[in-house]
Amino acid sequence: MRERREALGFAQEKVGVAIGLDESSARARISRYELGVHEPPFATVKLLATVLDVPPPYMYCEEQDIADLLLALHKIPSQTRRQKVDVLMAHIADV
Repeated sequence: MRERREALGFAQEKVGVAIGLDESSARARISRYELGVHEPPFATVKLLATVLDVPPPYMYCEEQDIADLLLALHKIPSQTRRQKVDVLMAHIADV
């Protein structure tokens, strides 16, 4: 989550306020989520994913390469995503 937030140039407070947290506690709460001190409920994960423009599963990735793959898939228009996933899966099966 931190990598994506920083890539977008968003401050912790901005993200927190965008998901409806009080401005006075937004930075600390987002920091706790990023550090793994607290795990947000799924409803909050969905809000965070929307603000960060990522699919919700991205928020649970522990490996950056998998997170990057999810983000790349998320950016593909839904009309062509299935076709591209099928091509990728066929390529992976050949490895």
